[in-house]
Amino acid sequence: MAPNLGLVCITVSGAVRYRTITRKRLLSVEMHEQEQLLHELYVHNLGTLYRAVDFCMENNIRLYRISSQIFPFADEPIGIEILQRFQNELRVIGTRASAEGLRLAVHPDQFVVLNSDSVEVVKNSLKIMAMHARTLDYLEQPQSAWSVLEIHGGKGKRADALIAAIRELPLNIRSRLALENDEYIYSAEEILEICRAANVPMVFDAHHHVCHEKINDYNDPSVHRLVDAARTTWPAAEWQLAHISNGREFFTDRRHSDLIVDMPEAYKKIPWIEIEAKQKEIAIQRLQTEWLAKL
Repeated sequence: MAPNLGLVCITVSGAVRYRTITRKRLLSVEMHEQEQLLHELYVHNLGTLYRAVDFCMENNIRLYRISSQIFPFADEPIGIEILQRFQNELRVIGTRASAEGLRLAVHPDQFVVLNSDSVEVVKNSLKIMAMHARTLDYLEQPQSAWSVLEIHGGKGKRADALIAAIRELPLNIRSRLALENDEYIYSAEEILEICRAANVPMVFDAHHHVCHEKINDYNDPSVHRLVDAARTTWPAAEWQLAHISNGREFFTDRRHSDLIVDMPEAYKKIPWIEIEAKQKEIAIQRLQTEWLAKL
């Protein structure tokens, strides 16, 4: 079966675009106006999420990463209370996505560091992850690795702290959690070992791997080996998820290119691939016609 390619958050066109608000702007007004601003913003972004499901279905996309900023301040009491009002709308969107076979994923931002040596950072990380898990619950997504909640390894040389933190996570977070290797701190080998120890899936990112290891070929034997090893961490092999990006100006450039012109040979056997390219749906369309069609 050919891989399913995933759209990350928004489109280059105006089809899928979310609104946000800064903390400075929100706090510059009285509480009742804060509530009104967030309510209106959530209404807008719910409509955008509904359109995102439409867009994916219309363009043969079966994987969608929900923006981590879809509901600003939903990790704070004011946002938590407002989002609760939209449980029915979220249920409608989520059940429709499930009925259409659209897989949903979330990738919280870099501020989530479960193994920080700062108590406050860990506390804030747990708040953010609880927010995303709660949203997936409202979307009626399964508490399993099917509805992935992806994070990186966090603070370096604290693998044991990360494993311990994962084991203490609430079920609706832990059951969805997956770890991704990065280009700076945790190598693919290190994340693989952490995933095995913590019993969570590994999201392999080939570009992060080549950047971290200073490899100049996606078809390096290590890529094939790690794709296969990562698959064994998933509760179902057909759920395996990976990321792909290309370097913008040179092969190991950490900045993402507009399109994906170089795809690892090993990725032909990965069932779900998030496409991390600047041109979003255009990159997916190009891969559908120039890569998938030839498999």
